[in-house]
Amino acid sequence: MAKKSLIHREKKRQKLEQKYHLIRRSLKKEISKVPSLSDKWKIHGKLQSLPRNSAPTRLHRRCFSTGRPRANYRDFGLSGHILREMVQTCLLPGARRSSW
Repeated sequence: MAKKSLIHREKKRQKLEQKYHLIRRSLKKEISKVPSLSDKWKIHGKLQSLPRNSAPTRLHRRCFSTGRPRANYRDFGLSGHILREMVQTCLLPGARRSSW
């Protein structure tokens, strides 16, 4: 189980990303439309003045049940070992263990 503080920090980053998403997207569109380099630098400065944690690249995908940040499967929202346990106990419909 991940520490509660790390999970809380990740939720805070998600809220910040949602809050500044439209502003960030509009500034990036402005940069692509402006022809002069000096105007691009000004807009880039505005983009950099936004909070660092509002960038979407700083988000981590975490396991839904344990909060583990690594080895997550997007389709299920679970980490690898939790997914394996749930498949073995038949808690995930349509998923089956591989055998060859």
